[in-house]
Amino acid sequence: MAEAAFQLTLRQDAPIPLDLEFSCDRGEILVIAGPSGSGKTTTLRSIAGLYRPASGRIECHGRCWFDSDAGLSLGIQARPAGMVFQHYALFPHLTAGNNIGIALRRMPRRERRRRIGELMAMVNMEGLEKRYPHQLSGGQQQRIALARALARDPDILLLDEPFSAVDQLTRRKLLRELAALKRQFRIPVILVTHDLDEARKLADQLCIIHHGRSLQTAPPETLMARPDSATVARLVGLDNIFSGSVRDHDRNRGVTRVAWGEQVLETRLQPQFEPGSRIDWVIPAENLILHRRDRPSRGERENPVHGEIAEFVPMGETASVLIRVRHESQRYLAMTVPTHVARRNSLEAGGPISVSLLAEGIHLMGTE
Repeated sequence: MAEAAFQLTLRQDAPIPLDLEFSCDRGEILVIAGPSGSGKTTTLRSIAGLYRPASGRIECHGRCWFDSDAGLSLGIQARPAGMVFQHYALFPHLTAGNNIGIALRRMPRRERRRRIGELMAMVNMEGLEKRYPHQLSGGQQQRIALARALARDPDILLLDEPFSAVDQLTRRKLLRELAALKRQFRIPVILVTHDLDEARKLADQLCIIHHGRSLQTAPPETLMARPDSATVARLVGLDNIFSGSVRDHDRNRGVTRVAWGEQVLETRLQPQFEPGSRIDWVIPAENLILHRRDRPSRGERENPVHGEIAEFVPMGETASVLIRVRHESQRYLAMTVPTHVARRNSLEAGGPISVSLLAEGIHLMGTE
């Protein structure tokens, strides 16, 4: 199997702890997500050559940019990386076209004008070459910053919280545009964000980092359904995280049984956990099925759980429901139901509720 176009390993204890390892291939978007202060921007700065970590190796398209063992650290100009900063960093005294042209100054004038036009068209900014940054909206400034980053024909594109300074409507539009532009990329793209919804929409691979350490890298759908640990589960926004113990495995039925308080749950077969071992487990909210009063629900006989509604909060078209289970004193089961379904089933705080936990959605994790 061929190696990925971009590979990174970084280690250091101080001043900013780093323990990172990931890769990204051509045409892929790798999203690095994590809470504030987790080391996301430092990682991008290390790739670009703006920060020198204590140890590690960075390689792009077979060329080594940084190798602490060999004493190698290429300067910023020697690393063909295009970077879009959080606040764009456009030159205020230059027009949009000239901001892009800065990266093309070694090109003959006629060819430079043609390339600026191509890049302006690529980011949907045709005809605005002569406007200055203060005459552009936040979204338009972001597009110019992206065009400038692409002007050098970089070997990798680095995006640092690229949508954080624009309103929600503009952000959604820029997300769609970047997703569409991705088809034209033949280079790795690494994007840093703290917005998980943004990460899920854009990422081919999602890398979760915490305290400078990469915890898990996988496609977003895998991370959401199969996190490696309770910490990863929390960092990707999963609420239903509990503890239990493995009771046994039924390989004929493809089932693992888990003791959870007074209840035994059936999950998909997960034989890597020994019977009797303590585990954490998680179930995404979409794998909780409400037992409806008007008609039987899908999967109603699958891991039925009965409890009391601890909190009921209508939120427009949906309602947030927290369920108190008698044997679980530390945490609630959380789910979202359509408001009209909640109304039809007379759901309210303090009232009874029954749900099923779909076996396929229950994921077991080692304890931390």
